[in-house]
Amino acid sequence: MIFNRDKRVAELIRREVSEMLASEIKDPRIGFVTVTGVEMTQDVRYGKIFVSIYGTEEDKKRTMTALESAERFIRREIGRRIRLRFTPELHFKYDASIEYAAHIDEVLRKLKEGGKVSKSKNEKRIRNIRKNCQRDKIRQKNSHNISHKT
Repeated sequence: MIFNRDKRVAELIRREVSEMLASEIKDPRIGFVTVTGVEMTQDVRYGKIFVSIYGTEEDKKRTMTALESAERFIRREIGRRIRLRFTPELHFKYDASIEYAAHIDEVLRKLKEGGKVSKSKNEKRIRNIRKNCQRDKIRQKNSHNISHKT
């Protein structure tokens, strides 16, 4: 019988971390952050928190640095709020899927209006976002396969 415990715990952690980022963590380096998802290993000892960050590249780097420095505090708070035998080790990962979706939406809107889609200055950035999304999907798939083998 499959209980999907890892998915239930991931959803609890997503809610708690979102709440912490919105109201409790007062680091000025943290900008506008959205928790887009959480993935847990099957044994619920390790987790990845995927975040989307609004702002410039510098803002994103600064926010990721602040989130990485807050990992221990967040882990401790998760241990207090959620009753688990082991508090999972959590790491933040940048999720560019919202930016990519916004770009696709813009391209489709331009096509619908009948205008030509010009190559923007951000073409290289968009390619990098696409590569990062594909790389993250491959990593997620590989980590998922590894967790099933153990």
